[in-house]
Amino acid sequence: MIDKLEEIKKRFEEVGQLLVQPDVVSDMSNYTKLSKEYKDLEKIVVIYKEYSNILSNIKSAKEVLKTEKDQEFRELAKLELEDLEPQQEELEEQIKHMLIPKDPADSKNAILEIRAGAGGDEAAIFAGDLLRMYQKFAEKQGWSLSITDFVDGTAGGFSKVVANVIGADVYGTLKYESGVHRVQRVPATETQGRVHTSAASVVVLPEMDDVEIDLDLNDVRRDEFCSSGPGGQSVNTTYSAIRLTHIPTGVVVQCQDQKSKLKNYDKALKELKSRLYAMELQRHNEEVGAERRSMIGSGDRSDKIRTYNYPQGRVTDHRIGMSVHNLPTVMDGEIMNFIDELRMAENAEKLKEGAME
Repeated sequence: MIDKLEEIKKRFEEVGQLLVQPDVVSDMSNYTKLSKEYKDLEKIVVIYKEYSNILSNIKSAKEVLKTEKDQEFRELAKLELEDLEPQQEELEEQIKHMLIPKDPADSKNAILEIRAGAGGDEAAIFAGDLLRMYQKFAEKQGWSLSITDFVDGTAGGFSKVVANVIGADVYGTLKYESGVHRVQRVPATETQGRVHTSAASVVVLPEMDDVEIDLDLNDVRRDEFCSSGPGGQSVNTTYSAIRLTHIPTGVVVQCQDQKSKLKNYDKALKELKSRLYAMELQRHNEEVGAERRSMIGSGDRSDKIRTYNYPQGRVTDHRIGMSVHNLPTVMDGEIMNFIDELRMAENAEKLKEGAME
């Protein structure tokens, strides 16, 4: 671990020197990238300095116990060790988690897609509730969420809704929401007061930049159509909405939230690249034999990651067995506690895998 920390410290110093070079300062893209790397490395280097200081003090205290005859000095050394050794263990655990390789996509913006699954009209209404939950969560994080495509539900909500989420570490936070979400409640359309179970699926994709995926535009068919607003209201009567079809794979995306045809095209192209990237990543993982669960299941009620039980006011995440009894608060965007626990569980699993290798 010390060797790895020394490498990080060396790279931190190198990046610090690069950031003051005129050619780097004049290249905004490279400067931004290096600045982020510097900040990320700095967090580890600060902890490493503290850890090194503790190790040095522990070594000195042990040396006193080994060589010193004076009983008073020996007692002081023992007390210092009792204080320092727990600090050493705590910092080592912290450093181990900091050294877990991060997904390069974690810092990216994200594309959020919600689709109604089993449950008919109630599933579409629930999809709308989930969108509102994520809108509230995005507000709390200081992110921007904008709907780019949607299909209204017949009784409210959405059969499908796609949104761009822009901000700091969006994908690394929202990726844990991918999967099937299940709701148990009495629908507004239910006359007998019976509790129904419905589902909606959530997919979160990292937004890909132009340089990150090679897309031949000759393979993309572009169609233009009139856009409409949520609820069916007409937004404009010009052909500003864009639909892109990737002919080799059959992937179709569309964007209609902007009045500008060019802006809609740009957003649709980014979403298309993100979906193709996700397909390529899954194919690669299958080829190398990696065990990777699909981001989305069938949309069936049994294929669930989280259940929202309205009669009991309970929300349960089935991946970590975590339940809370504050459903209204969760639906108002308070989901970070679930995400934090999922992140911790994932890191613990990675540490376990690292120890076995």
